[in-house]
Amino acid sequence: MDAVIRKQLKIRACKARMGIIEGVFNAKSGHPGGSLSCVDILTYLYFDHMNIDPQDPKNEDRDRFVLSKGHAAPALYSVLALRGFFPVEDMMTLRRMGGLAGHPSMHTPGVEMPGGPLGQGFPAAQGMAMALKLNGSPAKVYAVLGDGELDEGVIWETAMSAPKFKLDNLIAIVDYNKVQLDGTTDEVMPLGDLSAKWEAFGWTVLECDGHDLEALDFCISVADGAVGAPTVIIANTVKGKGVSFMEGKSAWHGKAIDDESFAKAMEELGGAVNA
Repeated sequence: MDAVIRKQLKIRACKARMGIIEGVFNAKSGHPGGSLSCVDILTYLYFDHMNIDPQDPKNEDRDRFVLSKGHAAPALYSVLALRGFFPVEDMMTLRRMGGLAGHPSMHTPGVEMPGGPLGQGFPAAQGMAMALKLNGSPAKVYAVLGDGELDEGVIWETAMSAPKFKLDNLIAIVDYNKVQLDGTTDEVMPLGDLSAKWEAFGWTVLECDGHDLEALDFCISVADGAVGAPTVIIANTVKGKGVSFMEGKSAWHGKAIDDESFAKAMEELGGAVNA
């Protein structure tokens, strides 16, 4: 990856994180931790990889993105706004009547699939991939899953069926921050050897640092070239990434941001943008 592009993506990721903090602070509710952890993945996809066009959002051959961990909607909204799907100022309407819904809504430009109950987005992404295959479209479908979301049975039903249909146009990315609602994934429901699990279901498995843009570029590019089987990328991330006092803390999974925390978070992120 070109150094200039990498720097631009890092700046955009910082700005997306600032949008998340502003939106959740203004709403006085939301999910900052898991939104911050997947920002680099979304930033890379929307700004450097996916075939999308905010001016032609319904192009039949566009790539699709599904945020299966729908509570991380602030991350998706912030990236969509920066990409030009709607005004950045709309982040101030998060969780307000007539504004941006608390979970992804298809009333929002750029959102391909609603996200509410965990586990529901992934099978929908599989359905999109099947339809695109049947239509002979070159488009890819990217689905971001939460590690806590992997506790849902429907995730593994989808994992079992996607290889049967040889959906090599489906790329799942696990936001593996290892922290969920009220503790670590090991405390709540140990996931064991994730690579071995996905391989056992017939998936091609890749693993990387989910905050390393070059590593994401490599893995997602490899996944795009897969033939005959879907690919899952286990992206090792940090809950609350980018805000020191939120990093790795389950308390920030779904916590309102007070004035002091807002000021400190914005100071840290603003400094990162200008570094």
